[in-house]
Amino acid sequence: MRSSCPYNGQPSTAKWRDAVARIAPVAVDPTMPAGMSINRQTVVASAGSCFAQHIRNQLVRRGYNFLITEPGPEVLSEGRREDLNYGIFPARFGNVYTTVQLQQLFERAYGRFDPQEDHWADGGAFYDPFRPHVEPDGFPALDDLREDRARHLAATRRMFETLDVFIFTLGLTEAWRSRIDGAVFQVCPGCSVGAFDPARHEFVNFGAKATADALFAFIDGLKEVNPAARVILTVSPVPLAATMTTNHVIEATTYSKSVLRVAAEEARESYAHVEYFPSYEIITATGRTHEVFTGDRRNVTSAAVARVMDLFFQRYAGEAAPTPDAVTPGDRPIAAEPVVCDEEQALRALSKLEQ
Repeated sequence: MRSSCPYNGQPSTAKWRDAVARIAPVAVDPTMPAGMSINRQTVVASAGSCFAQHIRNQLVRRGYNFLITEPGPEVLSEGRREDLNYGIFPARFGNVYTTVQLQQLFERAYGRFDPQEDHWADGGAFYDPFRPHVEPDGFPALDDLREDRARHLAATRRMFETLDVFIFTLGLTEAWRSRIDGAVFQVCPGCSVGAFDPARHEFVNFGAKATADALFAFIDGLKEVNPAARVILTVSPVPLAATMTTNHVIEATTYSKSVLRVAAEEARESYAHVEYFPSYEIITATGRTHEVFTGDRRNVTSAAVARVMDLFFQRYAGEAAPTPDAVTPGDRPIAAEPVVCDEEQALRALSKLEQ
């Protein structure tokens, strides 16, 4: 009796052969049909690591409805508002690197978590420990910081409650947190502002369970305040700039991205309104790092970013299919437009130690 193979009749087999083995590396397209769609009326919000800013930039540039709930004072020029981190994300929360940081942002916005570390004092100014770089020179008075924080968290609530689609880019597993109440900071205390206290601060490298648990908790919370919200998850292809583990940074990057990818997949499998977009795979599957990364082997080139975003808008907005060779601008890849990245603070701190 002839046995049947479960792969028989499955289109995915042929798709894999045609999309990976038989075409140019730069033309690899791991995207699959979307279970949701966006158009120029869809209210889209985003958060995440530095790479998430490319998504925001492309949404704005292409005329989509990118949500801004904290635009900044009208008396400030557009350039000055950008200097003060208004408009980079929907609300002025800055980069959100870990799923635990995202969950805690949600909890803080709704008054369910009030971290004991209220502020960092440095050079006569006051800084918010959970977004220390939104005011580059700090707040002149503690009351100013607290009033701004209250406005910010209100704007964050409006974002969660009014968005149609939330795009979150998972970036890191390594973080710094409070030993007192587990509050996760955006950057390491003392790397730029504030001071590191080993009695109050500790390094943590979140594992698969903690990462997934926090992501699930956030998705559940968002569903409570906005039942119609849909979520698109993606993983940043940008490697770690440095690691606090005892491993080589390349090994640390592999661990981090693996954990994040597992968490994203578990969320996609568990929630009908959650999807995964393969930014990480689009960049890494080419096997041609000299073409998709700049000379520092970390920053993604403008052409590679364009390739990712072209595929994103093809999948979710029905835009025309991108040109595969757009990812290869020539022998000298061009850097993508600059983004605000807090990891640079850690690099500066390391460079000072090496001097």
